[in-house]
Amino acid sequence: MAKWNLFKHQTTPMVAAKPTGASALTVTPAPVALVSVDNATEPVNKNDAFDEIKNKFLNEIDKIPLPSWAVIAIAVVAALLILTCCFCIIKKCCCKKKKNKKGKKGKGDMGMKNLKGGERSLIFINDNLSILISSLLSLQLTVGILQAADLLSMDSGGTSDPYVKVYVLPDKKKKFDTKVHKKTLNPVFNETFTFKIPFQEMGGKTLVMSVYDFDRFSKHDVIGEIKIPMNTLDLAKPIEEWRDLDSADQEEPEKLGDICISLRYVPTAGKLTICILEAKNLKKMDVGGLSDPYVKINLLQNGKRLKKKKTTVKKNTLNPYYNESFSFEIPLEQMQKIQAVITVLDYDKIGKNDAIGKIWVGSKSTGAGLKHWSDMLANPRRPIAQWHPLQPEEEVDAALAALTAKK
Repeated sequence: MAKWNLFKHQTTPMVAAKPTGASALTVTPAPVALVSVDNATEPVNKNDAFDEIKNKFLNEIDKIPLPSWAVIAIAVVAALLILTCCFCIIKKCCCKKKKNKKGKKGKGDMGMKNLKGGERSLIFINDNLSILISSLLSLQLTVGILQAADLLSMDSGGTSDPYVKVYVLPDKKKKFDTKVHKKTLNPVFNETFTFKIPFQEMGGKTLVMSVYDFDRFSKHDVIGEIKIPMNTLDLAKPIEEWRDLDSADQEEPEKLGDICISLRYVPTAGKLTICILEAKNLKKMDVGGLSDPYVKINLLQNGKRLKKKKTTVKKNTLNPYYNESFSFEIPLEQMQKIQAVITVLDYDKIGKNDAIGKIWVGSKSTGAGLKHWSDMLANPRRPIAQWHPLQPEEEVDAALAALTAKK
């Protein structure tokens, strides 16, 4: 550009002067004009740098073999594409952050709404027993006992006192009983029970619901039962169907173990001493095939608890040895009103301590319990030791409740 300006200013005085002869050569100030033009163009280049860049850019565009409107259209399209890509990237980042925040908020909530697929439930409404089975995708199985209909009559009056026992095989560690409904063949229970079972282990379990006729003074009779292998159920959607109770054979009592205790009474001092000596062949309550047993003693009078004591916990054994004594001040005239309830429990750090079995001794007891109590009173100041087979907790509680109701 500077050379072009120089050439232009140089030609103009040459045309206007029209020199002749030798004098013309001395008049023409070509070197001066060259110098003056160069000095004039130097500040122009500095001030018009932007114009030079623009002109160079336009020159480059002019070299493109396309019309100017096509070049402008391509530039607009390219700009729109860049803006669209930037918008998509920003939107994706923002949505991801919101999603992460939402996920963190509900992380610890194991409620039904947060579970994939929601609640999975199965309903059986059968001729004799109506039940509801529901399973969440967590660690629990919920069983609802709704009602029963047209049950067999087990009592002489043409009725029954039904209740339902619910448990899961192969382990019978946790059992649930409904309330007893008196003198009816069509009880309505509406009770729910929960078993903590990992979902991946559910297929290897069998749910058992047995209907019993309650009897205060003898063993409870089985009316019927339902056994449902969990691997035969599709819990993906609710199912409603009718089933009959199957006849159940009178199963042999489950062996809970035995406990040896010593009783001693000193009439002159009014002192009753109960010594927990040892236990053997206790029921396995832990996953490893052992238990952490301890013994609890409750003294009852007319159904009310007067005093309680308990032994230390023996870890990982089914044959614990205690030899721990506990003394109670009981006047002689009250000895006929006292019942001693002795319970063997499995200690659990997390959750409720489960009862392995119970016994009770006293003047109103029966069998081995009554005999042991009578031998103690017949031999004052002398410790009398005896082994007792443990009984199911519900049977002992029912017998004690019947004894209280009779009074």
